Amino acid sequence: QVQLVESGGDLVQPGGSLRLSCVFSGSIFNVAAMGWFRQAPGKQRELVASITLHGITNYTDSVKGRFTISRDDEKNTMWLQMNSLKSEDTAVYYCAAGPVYKLGQYWGQGTQVTVSS
Repeated sequence: QVQLVESGGDLVQPGGSLRLSCVFSGSIFNVAAMGWFRQAPGKQRELVASITLHGITNYTDSVKGRFTISRDDEKNTMWLQMNSLKSEDTAVYYCAAGPVYKLGQYWGQGTQVTVSS
């Protein structure tokens, strides 16, 4: 079984930065694929960024150049560094994991990010 616990969400001004963390437990097989999703009020949940065991990353276009996803499997932690935040980044951010090609099999509880002046 896999457990995912996010932290780091907060209220931040436009242009500011935040770093989200996701501590995971369980078999490395079950966290081969990891990523961050977000869901804003009234919108569908969307994939923000993903990372494989080998460090291959992908980003949705709206965050490219501003967000960076990383993981350290010895520390059982994944991060999302968010810079140059915009109001449209406001959402609940979820950590997700799964075996290869099965990202989303496991979910964290979510952490709120609010970008507002």
